[in-house]
Amino acid sequence: MKTKECMNALILLLGSSSSAFAAGGREDHSGLLVWAFLGFCALIVVAQLVPAVLVMLGIAKGMAPQGAQQSASHR
Repeated sequence: MKTKECMNALILLLGSSSSAFAAGGREDHSGLLVWAFLGFCALIVVAQLVPAVLVMLGIAKGMAPQGAQQSASHR
């Protein structure tokens, strides 16, 4: 009898919380066009990031001491 009461209590507990499990998901209703726009924005950011990194590497190479550049070119 005790097992049946525990099972009933468990079923009632899980049954009452089933609406909370069904509430998951996205609430902003963003469709394919929104994700395509965000992807395009990310593509623009990456396209601007590549030249910026190349300029930074050029600046770092230009600031290196001249002795280090000459010894590297003689090897």
